[in-house]
Amino acid sequence: MKVVILAGGKGTRITEESQYKPKPMIEIGDMPILWHIMKIYSHYGCNDFIICCGYKGYMIKEYFANYYLRTSDITFDFANNGDIKIHNSISEPWKVTLIDTGAETMTGGRIRRIQKYIPNRETFLMTYGDGVSDINIQELINFHSSSKKVATMTVVQPGGRYGAVELRQDGIVNRFAEKPQGDGGWINGGFFVLNYEIFNYLNGDTEIFEKEPLETLAQNEGLAAYKHTGYWQSMDSMRDRAILQNAWIGGEAP
Repeated sequence: MKVVILAGGKGTRITEESQYKPKPMIEIGDMPILWHIMKIYSHYGCNDFIICCGYKGYMIKEYFANYYLRTSDITFDFANNGDIKIHNSISEPWKVTLIDTGAETMTGGRIRRIQKYIPNRETFLMTYGDGVSDINIQELINFHSSSKKVATMTVVQPGGRYGAVELRQDGIVNRFAEKPQGDGGWINGGFFVLNYEIFNYLNGDTEIFEKEPLETLAQNEGLAAYKHTGYWQSMDSMRDRAILQNAWIGGEAP
């Protein structure tokens, strides 16, 4: 099953990094968050990727073009016509198709632009290039198949941003609670499963996938929600990046 990753946005809320590189290329540990996302899918045998590039998309293309240089020991033999020998091929079992979907194209428009790369009217997976999770992709696929809906969206309940203070009725502090669950509402966590029919809901480059397409599907009872209660973290700000970085360095990334 093909995996479509939206990686073309400008990352306007994390400009400290995104002014120099596409948001999906911001590193967690020594690897771009895009790589971490792809590893999630690869763990479940999903290795055929379509990356929707846009803002500074050439940097994503260059990253994969030079993947061997980054991960393997190599000999450059300049005395022998510049032959290149890769000694220890350390790579992933990935097929990666990189598509320029436009610098200003909205999320729905990006998905619409890769329609011709989804053959035989197949169902496909889709997510954003800035969020990671310990979601079970196979369970997500199975849930979608049983729902018989056009689309399945993973929904999550992010934790509260700040620690909470629990007070007694007399105003005395009883205890501190670190980052309690949010207000109980479910939000779009990415990690979609989409039938080919989804393209009937996409009209042009200005289409925002999360607006009219998903709202229309919901009205038509064509959108299922897969509730994920495990780990989920987006990277919307430098604070979010620090959370991800610290978890990875500390060996605590699920």
